[in-house]
Amino acid sequence: MQNKTFSKTTNLLLIATLTLAFAGTVSAAAGEMNEATGLPAHLYDASGDVDSLALVTYFLFFVGYIAMGAAFVFFMSERGNVAPQYRTTMTISALIVGIAAFHYYYMRGVYADFGVVSIEYRYMDWIITVPLMALKFPSLVGKDAITDEKFLGLGFTGICFTGAIIMILFGYLGEAGVINGMAGLILGGVGWAMIIVATGTPWSSGKGVDNSKIAPELMWSTNALRWFIVVGWIIYPIGYLFNPTAGVSDAVSIEMMAVLYNIADVINKVGFGVVAWMGAKKATEALAAAE
Repeated sequence: MQNKTFSKTTNLLLIATLTLAFAGTVSAAAGEMNEATGLPAHLYDASGDVDSLALVTYFLFFVGYIAMGAAFVFFMSERGNVAPQYRTTMTISALIVGIAAFHYYYMRGVYADFGVVSIEYRYMDWIITVPLMALKFPSLVGKDAITDEKFLGLGFTGICFTGAIIMILFGYLGEAGVINGMAGLILGGVGWAMIIVATGTPWSSGKGVDNSKIAPELMWSTNALRWFIVVGWIIYPIGYLFNPTAGVSDAVSIEMMAVLYNIADVINKVGFGVVAWMGAKKATEALAAAE
């Protein structure tokens, strides 16, 4: 009875939060609007024709915001449907997309009002969510599967946290033009490599994860998470190449950069949570069958 009451209270809080968020969306774009379509005026060129890439960018910010919000509700709703030891995994998944949803709300507002792609809001999101994504491993595979091996004097948590900070810090410095763009890309890649060293690849255990101690029903999800880190995260450095300030490539476009980043975020953040949920559900079913 107590669990049902808690579940109803949680659902009411979620509905109230989403209602306030959607209400705020109505007035999110306070800039000049096109009277015929109600879309921001900067989406149109001097002749009045819509800029297709700008339009795609605008709607992907909106899609990102809604997708992250919907995923947050789903992960929180499913939290009570997995075994207690996997509820932390669901909470982390919900935190990742919930934090991203609010940042996407603000990024969409900045682009709607001023036609500017905000790297500041983007990196505020990443500095919180990227460490959470890497640290989802211990909550899913279990503490017994986390090894005591060290890399540069750091354990699993230290490697993931330090790698995330290095990746985001140098990425931002490069995109903001504080340091050379190529240097930012390369140094940020070092942080990415540190996370891969700790978590492993779909083909091998990492320094911080022992595959032999992971439950069989969790191996698919564990390797899927590794695929996201090893392959899915490649979209981010590709998007980085389009940043005009970084000056890494001649093919610069803030809209193309935003499109790639937005697609990568939805795939990696929502997908990361979904595969972790699938693993938690399988493990929960296995535990129930063993009783």
